[in-house]
Amino acid sequence: MNRLRCFGPSDTLFVLSAFFIPLFFSIANAAFNLTTIPFNQGYLPLFGDGNLVRSPDGKGVRLLLDRFTGSGFISSNLYQHGFFSANIKLPSDYTAGICVAFYTSNGDVFEKSHDELDFEFLGNTEGKPWRFQTNLYGNGSTSRGREERYRLWFDPTKQFHRYSILWTAKNIIFYIDEVPIREVERKEEMGGDYPSKPMSLYATIWDASNWATSGGRYKVNYKYAPFVAEFKDLVLEGCPTDPIQQVPGAAGICVEKDAYLEAQDYAVVTLERRLAMRKFRQRFMYYSYCYDTLRYPLPPPECVIIQSERRRFKDTGRLKFGGSHRRQRSRISATLSAFDSNM
Repeated sequence: MNRLRCFGPSDTLFVLSAFFIPLFFSIANAAFNLTTIPFNQGYLPLFGDGNLVRSPDGKGVRLLLDRFTGSGFISSNLYQHGFFSANIKLPSDYTAGICVAFYTSNGDVFEKSHDELDFEFLGNTEGKPWRFQTNLYGNGSTSRGREERYRLWFDPTKQFHRYSILWTAKNIIFYIDEVPIREVERKEEMGGDYPSKPMSLYATIWDASNWATSGGRYKVNYKYAPFVAEFKDLVLEGCPTDPIQQVPGAAGICVEKDAYLEAQDYAVVTLERRLAMRKFRQRFMYYSYCYDTLRYPLPPPECVIIQSERRRFKDTGRLKFGGSHRRQRSRISATLSAFDSNM
């Protein structure tokens, strides 16, 4: 990208308003060409059966958390790579201590060497926004968590938004409303830390009072129960695989399915999408393991270090709220620097 020159602060703000913001939201409002399936064609209740309520049309479910139990569902199959997606609406009002998760895992099959890809939405006290994190584990590498934490540019309790995970042999992309928010490209140096074994898709709501909000300071208040998370327009694209009993010829089938996944629109991070991803990360990411040198003196091999971000995150990987996110001019300058450093 050519460096933006000869703009004063007001001109720079105009450029961002006239280009980056419309770009961001035009991508968010674009739609992938997806095939959805009814709940009973791809999923099974996982726990809290009485708190899992299927929609009348069979296309979605409501997951409830009350003082007795949370709830969840799981895909009927494990998949060797895939695209996993749902429109989700989160609980409103006081939601401190709640965790709503949309993730892939094989922990039930490979207890000591499991793989995992996570969206975890963390509730908050009334009037304060939900936050969320993404994470990945490979081959049981729970001591090397690769979490990033973010804010959202919308209220996830007001309407449905689409959350998606693409997992291929080459890369992993987390999406919100067709905006890629994180990409991890497979590198040989990652070894087994790159998820490689078949995984199921999970969705759950549960009481995470001991850590979810301000490190456990605020607990779930069941005066506001039941807490309801809604899921609809479910997408499962991948190669169903039995990791225990391999079917003859299954490898060839998965090669074809992998090729299909990699040819889809959501598998391509276009220049426009990459700009939108950088904009999101510049404005809404407030923790990244890649910059947490207290945990990782040497960044893990998949990390792409952006010098302007390194200066902002310093050695903890965490931004302090009230800093650059609240100072418009500094935010604009940092946004331009991040875009420029990576084009």
